[in-house]
Amino acid sequence: MKALVFGGPGEKSWTQVPDPVVQDPRDAIIRIDAVTICGTDLHILKGDVPAVEPGRVLGHEAVGTVVDVGSGITGLTEGDRVLASCISACGTCHYCRQGSYGQCLGGGGWILGHKVDGVQAQYARLPFADLSTYKLPAQVSDEAAVMLADILPTSYEVGVLNGKVRPGDVVAIVGAGPIGLAAVLTAKLFSPSHIVVVDKAYSRLQAAKQFGADITVRPDGDPLEVLRSITSGLGADVVVEAVGIPETFELCTSLVRPGGHVANIGVHGKAATLHLEDLWIRNVTITTGLVDTYSTPALLTMLEAGQLDVERMVTHRFTLDEFPQAYEVFGDAATSGALKVVLTR
Repeated sequence: MKALVFGGPGEKSWTQVPDPVVQDPRDAIIRIDAVTICGTDLHILKGDVPAVEPGRVLGHEAVGTVVDVGSGITGLTEGDRVLASCISACGTCHYCRQGSYGQCLGGGGWILGHKVDGVQAQYARLPFADLSTYKLPAQVSDEAAVMLADILPTSYEVGVLNGKVRPGDVVAIVGAGPIGLAAVLTAKLFSPSHIVVVDKAYSRLQAAKQFGADITVRPDGDPLEVLRSITSGLGADVVVEAVGIPETFELCTSLVRPGGHVANIGVHGKAATLHLEDLWIRNVTITTGLVDTYSTPALLTMLEAGQLDVERMVTHRFTLDEFPQAYEVFGDAATSGALKVVLTR
């Protein structure tokens, strides 16, 4: 089969690799029907995730059809259409028993496209498939479902829920890429009074408006003053970091009000300065996190009920053989206007 293979920082290729096979009784093999590229994949290509070794098949967001299962799988059969979660869960370790699947000690966590071969391929092996896949209702499209593999639960859990967004809050989201836009969508579930989105790209600020942001502003447009103008000088109740560079993290800590919350979602490859000389006296809470995907069943229910409009995140469509072009478009979002790109069989 063909797959998108990481060759080291800056190097990738759509090339021939061996077909995946069942290696463990809890494995499933799926044919990839729809797959997308994540900002984390771009971080990997920059060298920000050194645990990813050359030769690794990238990708952790896909919808597929089951073609084979291990002897330990009872809930899946050949022909089932499934969402492959970005997080794999052994289900029995200390963290899995608490629902913290991202911290799995039994060989799971974020492993697809990281520690084992991922899903940017024609076929993929899914470890712990009994707990790490979700059967899809017929009325949920592949394009909509693949948005729930990573970006929706990540933004919801690590941004909105960790940030403790409440009705009436002023929420600032720094970064209007797919993760930031998913944070807009899921923050709206809690009826904040204002959602303010900060981004450099005019196209992404326009997208943020379409997804429900009340106010958009560029970093050089004095976002702190914008927030103060709608909060009687206080700042945001919750600030979500959705980029992953030092400048945006430090901006977030300047936008939060005393007693507020900074929820970091971004993948950081470089050190960021934590200005405790300013923050220690302001009762600010800062959280970080890797998604656990415990919210995926609830999000899938909302998607099936028509309460989440996620397909409009898809701006560009390709076939699997067009992976190199898809990476170019997604990696140059400022020019292409790409939000999510989806590649289909």
